[in-house]
Amino acid sequence: MALALAPALLLGGCGGAKDKPAAKAGADGELGAALGDEIMVDPDLAGQNQDNAAVTVGQGDGTLPPAMLSPEAVDRARSAALELVGGAMKKAPAAIAVSGTLPPEAALAAASRAAAAPGGNGNCADKAGYTMQWAAKLPAAFPVYPQGAVQEAAGTDEGGCALRVVNYLTAMPLDEVIDFYFTRATGAGFSAQRVKQDGDDVLGGVKGTASYIVYARKNAGGGTSVDLVTHGS
Repeated sequence: MALALAPALLLGGCGGAKDKPAAKAGADGELGAALGDEIMVDPDLAGQNQDNAAVTVGQGDGTLPPAMLSPEAVDRARSAALELVGGAMKKAPAAIAVSGTLPPEAALAAASRAAAAPGGNGNCADKAGYTMQWAAKLPAAFPVYPQGAVQEAAGTDEGGCALRVVNYLTAMPLDEVIDFYFTRATGAGFSAQRVKQDGDDVLGGVKGTASYIVYARKNAGGGTSVDLVTHGS
């Protein structure tokens, strides 16, 4: 299906990375170092620098630590997200159930095309490399939800590509995650379309040659699992 082309290819590769415990062992330090630089220069994350509330490294087993699921932790994440949207969270439109391939003119179809092969530069998914540092290189408009636990990340800047794919878990309810990205996207001038497809709640859109797609679903271990795909800034 065209809509899921880029994330399907990339996340398939990410899944294989789970069989490499040696690489995962250095993930905490690698992502921590990358986020340290990113938090210092990104004004949206600067307020999170003291307690590193913006992003953490996940356990890698599809679950969140109990402490991250507590009401207090959820309230902290919600408050941080509200700060990142200037204190006014918009409500995303209800998801429209779809099946099959979306029309070519649909915002989500355009976003998928832009992420997979922007400007005819080939398939950016084929050029992606897998390292936690890509989670710290997301466009300013589309950060990981505050206190999200990154599971895997991939991306590339080669050959005209500016692709980022990050999978993370958050204790927040799915609708609040979608509202956050809807608010961030529309505030940054991106279009936004929301559908329900193949069990995922999907939000995506474009601005010029830049695009984003958010795939969200309830996580069996609690909270919400999110695949965030962006191209350009």
